[in-house]
Amino acid sequence: MEEKSLPADASRNAWYNVRDLGAVGDGKTLDTAALQRAIDICARNGGGTVFCPPGDYLTGTLVLRSHVTLELSAGCTLWGSTNLDHYPSYVPEFRSFTDEYTERSLIYAEKTEGTALIGRGTINGNGAAFKDDDGNSWPFKQRPYMMRFVECTHLLVSGITLKDSPMWTQHYLACTDVLIENVTVRTRTANHNGDGIDIDSCTRVVVTGCNIDSQDDALCLKSTSPRKCRDIVITNCILTSRCNAFKLGTESVGGFENITLTNCTVYNTGLSGIMLGTVDGGDLQRVVISNVVMDQVGSVICLRRGQRMRPYMEGKVLEHPGVLKGVTISNIKATGVSMIGCPIAGLPEYPIEDVSLRDIEIEFGGGGSLEHAWREIPEIPQDYPEFVMFGILPAYGFYVRHVHNSN
Repeated sequence: MEEKSLPADASRNAWYNVRDLGAVGDGKTLDTAALQRAIDICARNGGGTVFCPPGDYLTGTLVLRSHVTLELSAGCTLWGSTNLDHYPSYVPEFRSFTDEYTERSLIYAEKTEGTALIGRGTINGNGAAFKDDDGNSWPFKQRPYMMRFVECTHLLVSGITLKDSPMWTQHYLACTDVLIENVTVRTRTANHNGDGIDIDSCTRVVVTGCNIDSQDDALCLKSTSPRKCRDIVITNCILTSRCNAFKLGTESVGGFENITLTNCTVYNTGLSGIMLGTVDGGDLQRVVISNVVMDQVGSVICLRRGQRMRPYMEGKVLEHPGVLKGVTISNIKATGVSMIGCPIAGLPEYPIEDVSLRDIEIEFGGGGSLEHAWREIPEIPQDYPEFVMFGILPAYGFYVRHVHNSN
């Protein structure tokens, strides 16, 4: 491809139109090289904005740089290539259990500062292409994330729409000072494991105004490494999912501290509206959730202190379950809830502590039997934590076991 010359005023204005650097935007031509060229030139010249005007840009992996803003205009769509060869492997220096998942991403950044992805445009991951002829998802290593940011600081993701991810839609790993605002996610039907937002081992993150409809958990906080996920604020979001709407865990090595969720709506969610769990040794403490309305959810609230203790790397496993304490949940209204009930369950030797529930109204579907009321509930300390793990509970409301100093 002929090298495009840089417009004379581009460096001075710190604004780079990808069309000026060879991007075609016809939905057929592979534009990876031209898009990456624009990003790299912008970074070499000290940073600025790389602008994608209206068009359909077919691309493989794009690597974002420090002090570069990638802006997708209204009418612009980045289409993820359906050829796995267009997604080279990137193994981050930061180690975590996600090493087991995938090394490929459509959008990737590592150890950047001041990076931004903004605009009214769309990124479509072509997720359905990463299935076999029978509709089964390809293995983890053969499906790219749509966006992955590792050890980035002062990161902004704003305004964009993300559709049809082959795997997790957004993975933020060990990042600091992150703002995710007004992002729309639509991944319910494309492929499996289509989480909306995964915030993993991060510090100081604000998520606000996001609208998420996802195949897997809509908004999930993880700690797949010994680094805590802490100081997270989530507000004013709309969440719906085939799985959980808001979840802490299941991956919980480093634990969670200082988390707030407020002023959100949840609907048409197959599992829990709110799922808080620690099962791999990390502490979960100081979590405040308030002002949430739900409709048509499997369960409203599930809290689980378990003992799965999965190694986060080969031979690396914590010795004891982490604490689950200091959780306040208030002003929750929910309708159309299944008959299974809401478990708050620790273990006999590892109880949940200091939980406060107040001003909670739940309308259940009913339909339980006397047999359900008298059935023995197993402890199953090592099982994957979900509200369905115990089966139908002996209470329509809250089934509370091994919990201390709570009200």
